Amino acid sequence: MINKADGYPLDSIQYTKTQRVTIDPDVLRDNRVIMGLYNDPRADIFRVLRTNVLKQLRENNWNSFAVTSATPNAGKTFISINLAIAMAMEGNQSVLVVDADLRRPSVGQYLGLQWEFGLVDCLEGEVPLEDTLINPGIERLVILPGKSVSNSASELISSHKMVNLIEEIKSRYESRIIIFDIPPLFAADDALLFMPYIDAALLVVEDGKNTADELQHSMYILEQTNLLGLVVNKSLQPLPTYQYGYPCETA
Repeated sequence: MINKADGYPLDSIQYTKTQRVTIDPDVLRDNRVIMGLYNDPRADIFRVLRTNVLKQLRENNWNSFAVTSATPNAGKTFISINLAIAMAMEGNQSVLVVDADLRRPSVGQYLGLQWEFGLVDCLEGEVPLEDTLINPGIERLVILPGKSVSNSASELISSHKMVNLIEEIKSRYESRIIIFDIPPLFAADDALLFMPYIDAALLVVEDGKNTADELQHSMYILEQTNLLGLVVNKSLQPLPTYQYGYPCETA
């Protein structure tokens, strides 16, 4: 459930257990983490995306969604991180980004983070959730970084430990939105296994590469999922465009 903070301002959050680090602006710039840069005029597209996504989450009383793509390298992690920062800047909720791509985790690298433990350590070992969380120096934003596994990704995703972990992070704070950066739909069955855990999904499409058939197949896979919209990335435009619904109509 998403509510505005009651009793205390969210911008006064003090991280007592969560590791807090300072991220390098040059790393953000190199990785196109636009929302993390001061007063970047290109950030408006993510503010528009934030407004559209938050509207749907609040209207439906949802607090979690996944960001996925049809194929690898479409830019889903780029979208996840910039959208997460935009949401944290909005100020009425905190945001947790979970790097749930167990085959190719990259959220931490995008932000230039250094970490010892990740999601897999929570699932395979005795590492408590608190020891994996990182605040990257951005108020109201927390990262649960990933860690790759070679052969057991599907089994970990469908395990009771994963179910329990997701329930814990979804219920811990009423004013928190959880964004799951999950694998591409066509890469394996990982994304499908995640869908029952989350409230909705945002689909990233790579312009000029993903075909109409791939888009239609993606929509078929997601037909039982609440679709927040499509983000067309890597277009001739300098930044992604947000499209709502299917067939694609400009929002």
